[in-house]
Amino acid sequence: MLDWSDDPYWLVFGLLGNLAFASRFLVQWIASERAGESVVPLVFWHLSIVGSLVLLVYAIHVESPVFTLAYLPNAFVYVRNIALVKRKERELLSPGPQPEPGGTSR
Repeated sequence: MLDWSDDPYWLVFGLLGNLAFASRFLVQWIASERAGESVVPLVFWHLSIVGSLVLLVYAIHVESPVFTLAYLPNAFVYVRNIALVKRKERELLSPGPQPEPGGTSR
């Protein structure tokens, strides 16, 4: 149960983390509706990182080992997803194979 006697600044901090984490689903839903297919926009991963790190800090503050362990590994997974998205973007933007110098063209 939520302890309302906690410092109100910590409560606001935790609630903002929860809002950031929950808002990522709304962002994903809107992006998918606009695209007409299921998509995961990059901002989804950024909101995931922010929300999970804030909630991790809050879980540590309230000394909850269950929630601390639940949020501890999340940021690593989200950062890896961002790296994979960026790598795919670079691959799509890079030019295809170039002809070797001195080669003949048909």
